[in-house]
Amino acid sequence: MAHPFAGKKVLVTGGAGFIGSHVSDALLSDGCTVHV
Repeated sequence: MAHPFAGKKVLVTGGAGFIGSHVSDALLSDGCTVHV
């Protein structure tokens, strides 16, 4: 089953912080385009 955000653009606010960086990494590994 594909991730619901796979292939979509995602904006992560606070992506430079501890939690945000881990969320960004997880989204990138699932095939999302991440903007911080």
